[in-house]
Amino acid sequence: MISAVTDGVKVSVMTEYQPEYSSPSQAHYVFTYRITIENEGPSTVQLLRRHWIIYDAHGMAREVEGEGVVGQQPILEPGETHEYVSGCNLRSSLGKMGGTYLMERIIDGKQFRVNIPEFTMVVPYRLN
Repeated sequence: MISAVTDGVKVSVMTEYQPEYSSPSQAHYVFTYRITIENEGPSTVQLLRRHWIIYDAHGMAREVEGEGVVGQQPILEPGETHEYVSGCNLRSSLGKMGGTYLMERIIDGKQFRVNIPEFTMVVPYRLN
């Protein structure tokens, strides 16, 4: 698991290769990632938007941006966590992702970006 803290918001990521949805012979590799967002700060915050940059081993990059995460814009009181699982497909057996969440403090409407730590996605046989 990899984690990063920005302005009192901790983001942790775990990844898993999904061989049953992948087709290496067709250069199609599917990974899931579990994100845990923890509000370690003193103020209630809401996640408004996400922005990802996804790289494969061929040097191809793509960006994904949109409202919320998996259809939600969670509000986190101090000490609360929000967890979700999503997925990514790559054209190579190795890649990485990273990005930011746009958050807003409820008390004053101040918006700020929270770093999503860059993480790798690797097909297990590549590690041997």
